[in-house]
Amino acid sequence: MNKRALLKKIISQIEEELESYTRAARAAHAEATDPQNKAENKYDTRGLEAAYLAGAQSRQAAETQNAIESFQKLALKEFKAGELIDLSAFVEVETRGERMFFFVGPSKGGLEVDHNNKEVTVITPQAPLGQQLVGRKSGDRFKWGAGPGASEYKIVAVE
Repeated sequence: MNKRALLKKIISQIEEELESYTRAARAAHAEATDPQNKAENKYDTRGLEAAYLAGAQSRQAAETQNAIESFQKLALKEFKAGELIDLSAFVEVETRGERMFFFVGPSKGGLEVDHNNKEVTVITPQAPLGQQLVGRKSGDRFKWGAGPGASEYKIVAVE
């Protein structure tokens, strides 16, 4: 597994997301400050709504920029047999005959990246599944889910 290439793909995908948020924030800001959106009466809130939207999109862009920086600073660790899962681990998990692939990252949990014909999902140590994985090692089994819907998972490999 070439984790450096995977990390580049993750950063690239987050950068694309940042560009989208930045464009949307600029468009919302332009709409909020457009003279045509000046309130015509006390019930006209178009400009105010656009300003709120621009602010939220700017915050999302800032969070996304922080995520890029945290991935750029991430030290990639090569995990040896028996080492416990932690940040930068590439984890292969099996449940009900299906294989899933995860990268334990500092943020952007849920991001999916296609790498070497595998769909890799970024998870964080704070996420429920991340909490189940971090601190375990290859060969460990755990149950995840609630009640009768809980499934048994096996950690196949940690890189």
